[in-house]
Amino acid sequence: MKRVLKTAATVLLTVGLLAVAAGGWYLHGKQPQRSGSVQIPGMLAEVTVRYDERGVPHIQAQNEADMYRALGYVQAQDRLFQMEMIRRLARGQLAEILGPDLLEVDRLFRTLGIDAHARKTAAAMDTSSHTSQALKAYLEGVNTFQDSHPAPLEFDILGIPKRPFTAEDTFAVSGYLAYSFAAAFKTEPLLTYVRDTLGADYLKTFDVDWHPKGMLPLALNQQDWQGLGKLAALSQRATDLLGTPQFMGSNAWAISGSRTASGKPLLAGDPHIGFSAPAVWYEAHLSAPGFELYGHHQPLTPVALLGHNSQFGWSLTMFENDDIDLVAEKVNPANPNQVWVHGGWVDLQTQEDTILVKGAEPVKLLLRRSPHGPIINDALGKESAGTAPIAMWWAFLETPNPILDAFYALHRADTLSKARMASSQIHAPGLNIVWANAAGDIGWWAAAKIPHRPAGVNPAFILDGSKPESDKPGFFPFSDNPQEENPTRGYIVSANHQPLSPTGIAIPGYYLPPDRVQRLDQLLQQPGVKWDTKNSQALQLDVHTNYGPRILQSLLPVLQEVVTDSADKALLQQLATWDGDYRVDAVAPTLYFQLLYAVAHSAFADELGEERFGALRQTYALDYALERLAATPASPWWDNRATTQKESRADTVKTAWTATLAHLRKEFGTNTAQWTWGRAHTLTHGHPLGMQKPLDKLFNVGPFAAPGGHEVPNNLSTNIGPAPWAVTDGPSTRRLIDFANPAAALGINPVGQSGVLFDKHYADQAATYVAGGYVPQYLQESDVAAATQSTLTLQPAR
Repeated sequence: MKRVLKTAATVLLTVGLLAVAAGGWYLHGKQPQRSGSVQIPGMLAEVTVRYDERGVPHIQAQNEADMYRALGYVQAQDRLFQMEMIRRLARGQLAEILGPDLLEVDRLFRTLGIDAHARKTAAAMDTSSHTSQALKAYLEGVNTFQDSHPAPLEFDILGIPKRPFTAEDTFAVSGYLAYSFAAAFKTEPLLTYVRDTLGADYLKTFDVDWHPKGMLPLALNQQDWQGLGKLAALSQRATDLLGTPQFMGSNAWAISGSRTASGKPLLAGDPHIGFSAPAVWYEAHLSAPGFELYGHHQPLTPVALLGHNSQFGWSLTMFENDDIDLVAEKVNPANPNQVWVHGGWVDLQTQEDTILVKGAEPVKLLLRRSPHGPIINDALGKESAGTAPIAMWWAFLETPNPILDAFYALHRADTLSKARMASSQIHAPGLNIVWANAAGDIGWWAAAKIPHRPAGVNPAFILDGSKPESDKPGFFPFSDNPQEENPTRGYIVSANHQPLSPTGIAIPGYYLPPDRVQRLDQLLQQPGVKWDTKNSQALQLDVHTNYGPRILQSLLPVLQEVVTDSADKALLQQLATWDGDYRVDAVAPTLYFQLLYAVAHSAFADELGEERFGALRQTYALDYALERLAATPASPWWDNRATTQKESRADTVKTAWTATLAHLRKEFGTNTAQWTWGRAHTLTHGHPLGMQKPLDKLFNVGPFAAPGGHEVPNNLSTNIGPAPWAVTDGPSTRRLIDFANPAAALGINPVGQSGVLFDKHYADQAATYVAGGYVPQYLQESDVAAATQSTLTLQPAR
């Protein structure tokens, strides 16, 4: 028996060693190649790619086409799976590889019209333009890598077939990025429901009093409302899905030389986007005769959306203008394929589409479109859509939107006038371009096509398609957009707040609370401070907000009346003395944020129901509403409809306080000193395959105790909800460029440059990021040479 067991053990050991060796060989074949030489079809001349210690490629080409071809190749070897998943999400093709569970997400994106718009845009592109040539070369590089290398590990796990990447994919991805931050799907149905079913007293909390008085409610039934609720939930699921980036907010500022230590402008930016593994941005330093840029690229996009060189640079924030209107159509009782528009019945346009489904039969989809746009609740199917067709008017679908041309030009915009002209070509999504140059200029342009809407119409509600309120006669000129150039105060700051037009036009939008911009402005305007990259780091990493203390100013007097237990009073005292800082070692922010959720749930969930309350938690409408609610003792929201008596503000706040302590004790124990923010508030970078246990242990990065919070400058944010809190979005990079020495620019990647599991650059910046660290972004030749860890040479194919 011993001999048998010994022989079996030897066999098992041998098999195990062979398996490990085979596994190592298999995984090694998936790793990026960063040294040696590779022959690339179509390459006109040799290209040198030097990799620094973070795996950032510094691409030196002899012509522009080869430069973009090389970018596509090296980005694909680091991020091919990311490219594959985002194109499938945008084009409604996930069910083809993931099965029926993703069918409803595919239905949504096909219904949005992104895929059809991408095909139309690609067919109409001017193939002789510089942008088209750059895109063509870039995609050639992506496809060359895909065709000549083993598929990524994720392709093998999911059974994804290789297929060429096309211009349609790139345009579809731009549509997804435009859609991902749109708040209309969650906010407009919710506010319309409050207006039409709960009434004006409830609506006051959301501060929409400028809506014209006397407007009749929409003729929507309970099934319609349920369908809209499902659509909001589906929209949120789609943007949360598969680690794809969702644009959320952002900070950016530019400081003129009169207020910097160096005497030259300083540019800072940290776009707020959903966290994921791999990271949102792919960094690359590109150079060719007459061109140089250190840029941050999105998947399948040859142009960098963030960038700088020795002469100029820019950052982005979301404009947050409302460029989507939901429109309820009036259907002809005698013909369900007709709607009433401009005094007559108009046929809906129809088109059949097919969704391929892994392991099941293909699904036929009927896409309908009214003069106002695609009928979006068709995405839910006949059983769930309701009876009223809801159309979506979206500026992205209604304008030429030459966004690739815009950024191609912005890469070369070394003067104010060139940067202004480039920015004017951005139509959707609305973006704030914050720009500076070494010559001493700073500028900001809110870049978007802002639609004309009839006077008095509030697009925060679903509009009536049978009335002129849903019309869009045209767009305002770019000169009406908010903008500033070289202001006398010496700085520009943008943080998703509501800006003012120079001509006074109304610009509806889903603007974020002003606390971030007020905090940044408060610090930037300090007299006598000379800004440099050191004190600018402290500004980007600031964790203070006045929002929480303002809420507590209204609630604390109530709590002091209803809280009688001595231990509870000690906790209450921590809230009373809280300075509004979200530090990892502090208990007060944990107590406050759980209380905020408990108050919100106690006040809103009984009227809205859990599904609509869940949608409300995903919107910034809740932030505004909570501040007004806390300060309004007579608000009808305080009453709990589930009870026979009428609750007061004191009753509901007491209930919320009790629920807060019970929840925190359950989650973190009875020792309140352990209720620290860093324990309750953590950041994990989620990979698509990390959604399935135990793959989360392999592919996800984290968790990390995270400072900052909801709407502070260091906006490591999460939606209002019960503890513990997983950070969902925040600075997708932090960049600081002093144009006295742009070669010493600083930045950080939240995870790592590579998306390839087991690559040394898969997560090598994650700990540095959450700790508030920065790394150099090499631009000068001597610095690049000194930092080079390996060199890959791309040669023309023979």
